Formats: sequence, structure tokens, C-alpha cells
Amino acid sequence: MQRSEEKRWSYIAAGAVIITTWQILAYFVDSPALPSPCVVLLSFINQLDKIAVHMLISAYRVVYSILLALSLAVPAGLFCYEGRIDRFVAPFLYLLYPIPHIVLLPLIILLFGIGDLSKIFLIGMIVFFQILMATRDAARNIDAYYVYSLLSLGASRKDVYRHVILPACLPKILTALRISVGTAIAVLFFAESFATTTGLGYLIMAAWSKADYVSLYAGIVAMALLGFSLYMALEVIERRLCRWIRQ
Repeated sequence: MQRSEEKRWSYIAAGAVIITTWQILAYFVDSPALPSPCVVLLSFINQLDKIAVHMLISAYRVVYSILLALSLAVPAGLFCYEGRIDRFVAPFLYLLYPIPHIVLLPLIILLFGIGDLSKIFLIGMIVFFQILMATRDAARNIDAYYVYSLLSLGASRKDVYRHVILPACLPKILTALRISVGTAIAVLFFAESFATTTGLGYLIMAAWSKADYVSLYAGIVAMALLGFSLYMALEVIERRLCRWIRQ
């Protein structure tokens, strides 16, 4: 209880430092392109109904993409513990992972249209490789001693994956998810600023095109809140699934 209270106050202190720094910069720069946080907060509250709709659409796209990538990447990465499967997967991973997949957006739009599917596919594809790489590396680094110990007790291969390989890889998977959230938010902004009329990315670019800098910053704050909410959700999930790490 005391630890959670300390963490809460640390977040409040960090937020206060950021807002204070922003206010000081806005005062000295004295430019419409950098409004004060008070003005932005007031605009955020006034536009909350509109921002909330776009924020929910963006949240749906990001969460759906991450869950889709997670459901495919984690099993593939865990099975890479088997040497023959890893030897098959590794060449594809090394050839496809370094490609800057974001440049494929025009092609993906041509194939899937300008709706949610193209954005979800693009975000999911980029996040998939990040999660797969982290899961594969974690699985390959598991000490075989733990597996042999369980097998000697009569466990099946399914038991090995359930009680050894998955728990051993789980912390790395959650770390990859944190990284993927940041990547997904960045890709989301790019995808929503291209051939769409919904989402926080569209809202930010629409405000920028009209030189409405206050609304632009309100959209940026909304996107930051979206990322922060996803990080907090992962924090709760990690606390429940990886209790041995905390101990």
C-alpha cells in the first residue's frame, strides 16, 4: 500500500515538473505555436466530447492491433525454443524485420482500403515483429536444465511450455509490449494522418492545417493520455502475472 502511494506521488511530481517546464518555455518563447498549458487544458475540456470520440477510435485501433499481433507473435516465439522451428523462422525474421514496414502504408491502403482494417494491419504488422523477436530471444535463452527437470518428472511437452517456457518468457513479452505501445502510438499518428477523418492523428493534423495550435496541443495531450493509460494497464497486468518478479 505504501509503495503504491509513493508511486502515485511520483507520477504527480513528474507531471508537475513537465507542466512547469512547459509553462516556463511558453512564457519565454512567447509564440502562438507554444501556448501555455492552462490554455491547452481549457481547450481540452471544452472539446472533450469531440476528443473523447476520436480517442476511443484510436484506442480501438491500437488495442486491436496489439492483441492481434500478440496472439500470433507469442506462440511463434515460444515455439522457437525448438531448434528446428527456430532454424526455420530465423531467416524470415532476419530478412523481414529490418524492413521499414511503415513505408508499406500506401500499398496496404490499396489492398485493404482506407478504413480501420488498413490501419490495424499496419500497426499489427510492425508490432508483431517486435514481440516475436523479444519472445524468440527469451525462449532461446531458457536453461535446458529446467526443461529436463520437468521432463524427468513425467511432464508432457505441453506442461513444459505451460510451466517453464511461458513463465520464463513472460517478463520479456511484457517488456516488448511496453515498447510496442510506444511504437503503435507513433504508427497510429502516421496512419491516421493519411486518408482518414477519424482518430487523434486526424484531429492533430486537422488542427495543424488550420493553424489552430491550441487544439493541436489538446490532441497531443489526448494521445499522450492514451499511451499513458495503456502503460498503466500493462503495469497492472504485469503485477498480476509476474508476481515473482516483485517479490
